[in-house]
Amino acid sequence: MIIELLTREHRNIERLLAVLEHELDIFDRADRPDYEVIRAIIAYFEVYTEMYHHHQEDRVFAKLKIRDPVAAAKVGDLAREHQKGAERLRRVAKTVDGVLADREFLRHDVDTIVRDFLEHERRHIAMEDRDFFPAALKALRPPDWAEIASALSSHKDPLFSDATETRFEALRAHILQLEQEAEAERR
Repeated sequence: MIIELLTREHRNIERLLAVLEHELDIFDRADRPDYEVIRAIIAYFEVYTEMYHHHQEDRVFAKLKIRDPVAAAKVGDLAREHQKGAERLRRVAKTVDGVLADREFLRHDVDTIVRDFLEHERRHIAMEDRDFFPAALKALRPPDWAEIASALSSHKDPLFSDATETRFEALRAHILQLEQEAEAERR
C-alpha cells in the first residue's frame, strides 16, 4: 500500500513536471507563461514533496538499508538526492522570483535552471521506480510495512486529493485543461 501511494504520487509529480515544462516552453517563445501556475507548482514541491513524500520514502529506505544493504547501496544516498532536489527547487524559485521582479536574466539561463530541475526530478523518479521500490517490496517484511504505515502522516495531498487546498485550485484546473487539450490533439 505504501509503495502504491508513493508510485501514485510519482505519477502526480510527473504531471506537474509536464505542466512546468509546458510553461517553460511558453517562456522560451518569449510569451508570458502563467506565473501563478508556476508558483503553485513550486509551492507544491516545497510543501508536499519536501515535507511529506520524501519523508515517507526515507522511512522505507531506512528499513531497506537494514534488510538489504546491497540493494540500498545500489539505490545510493537517497537523502542526499532529496537534498540536491530541494536545492535545485530553491534555485528555480529564486529564478522565477527574479523574473517576476524584473531582474535581468538571459532566457537561456532561466531555461537551463528550470530544465536542470526537470531533468533531475525525472531521473530521480525513474531510479526510485526502477531500483528503490522493487527492492523495498522484495526485502521488507510485513512488520516493517506496519511500522512505516504507523508513522505516516494523515496529511492529504494538497493538489491531487478530494481536499484540494485553495491555493492549488488554479493549478489543478490548469492541469486538467492541458490534459484535455493533449487528449484532443491525440484524436
